[in-house]
Amino acid sequence: MKIVCILGLLLILVFVVSSCAPGPNDLEKTPNKEGKIAGFWKGLWHGLIAPITFIISIFTKSVRFYEVHNSGFWYNFGFVLGAGLFLSGGILGKGRRKKRKHSS
Repeated sequence: MKIVCILGLLLILVFVVSSCAPGPNDLEKTPNKEGKIAGFWKGLWHGLIAPITFIISIFTKSVRFYEVHNSGFWYNFGFVLGAGLFLSGGILGKGRRKKRKHSS
């Protein structure tokens, strides 16, 4: 009986988490007004400045946190990598502190 409850709760959790996932970006791989599509390097830059852009986007409607006119995977990869570098996490960040040895 316990296992059925745990599986039921796990199933509910999966449904709740998956319902929060964003939908498709209809503007992906379509050019903006200037005819440009943001790629890896633009994604990297946008990831690096993401914390600042987020704060500005709260107070103004002319600045967005994420470029919707992007190349897809490569823009997303650059964005996540840039955000990880800024936050000292991710692949190239320190992530963990070195443990100190305590003398007894």
